[in-house]
Amino acid sequence: MASYLARRLLQALPLLLAISIIVFALLQMTPGGPLSLGEGGSNPAAAAQMEKIREQYGLNDPMPVQYLRWAGGVLTGDWGTSFKTGQPVLDVIGQRVSVTLTVSGLAFLFSTVLSLVIGAVAAVHRQSVFDYTTTGFSFIGLATPSFWFALMLVYVFSFQLGWLPASGLQDLRANPTGFAGFIDRLEHLILPVMVLSLVSVATLTRYVRSAMLDVLAQDYIRTARGSGLGERTVIIGHAMKNAAIPVTTVVLLSIPEIFLGAVITETIFGLPGMGRLFIESANERDYPVLLGLLMIAALLVVIANIVADLVYARLDPRISYA
Repeated sequence: MASYLARRLLQALPLLLAISIIVFALLQMTPGGPLSLGEGGSNPAAAAQMEKIREQYGLNDPMPVQYLRWAGGVLTGDWGTSFKTGQPVLDVIGQRVSVTLTVSGLAFLFSTVLSLVIGAVAAVHRQSVFDYTTTGFSFIGLATPSFWFALMLVYVFSFQLGWLPASGLQDLRANPTGFAGFIDRLEHLILPVMVLSLVSVATLTRYVRSAMLDVLAQDYIRTARGSGLGERTVIIGHAMKNAAIPVTTVVLLSIPEIFLGAVITETIFGLPGMGRLFIESANERDYPVLLGLLMIAALLVVIANIVADLVYARLDPRISYA
């Protein structure tokens, strides 16, 4: 297993290198530049100041030189400097990580547990009213745009019913502390977590149901039932354990999707996370921060794939990566 992990990590290096080159080149070729908002005037002093800034950040150098300088900095822990704040990119991103990890982590746990329960029950009670209902809602969830779903939740639960806050991470006016502050933050997280979980629940439920139906049709399940084992033991101890093998890959690969879905969710709900930082950096042409966020997303996808393979082999003894 250790040798396989080492090989996968070595294989990931050229992939990340290729991704970094493509992303860096695309950002460089994007119309306009980080200083375009301050250019175009007739003031000689302003033009001289813009040229000085371009020299300071090395923006006049050829693209290969800029890339090699950036890549060399990444290897030493220097991901560049934000054009907007002048802070190191890792510091800018680090200020937003906790919010995104909290929202994405809760969405992942919620969607995984809910999908496993709904999918398993739908498979056990195949062609029942519950099965047809959950299948219909799954298709609706897959077809519903997340931004529209977010706006509808805000309209219903915030504006109409007044049950939940519409935006932000806490009530800045009351500024509650202690247990009241915990409840306040939890209330602010409910709607964003629901939005982030929408597509994952709709997708994973279908996978869990399909995997459970395949396992329930196997001979060893009929043998277990014929030997007198209880239905709960057969379902939980045998069927769900084996159905988890193909579902594992889908569940783990949903982590990057939830993480990337935070771009829309955090923007709509005004959460100060990495997703909102991505939109802000794109609008302000803060390319070093954008590049850092895109590379983190690529790294997360690569890691999720490697972890999925390792867990898959752990669950299925027939698979060996020796």
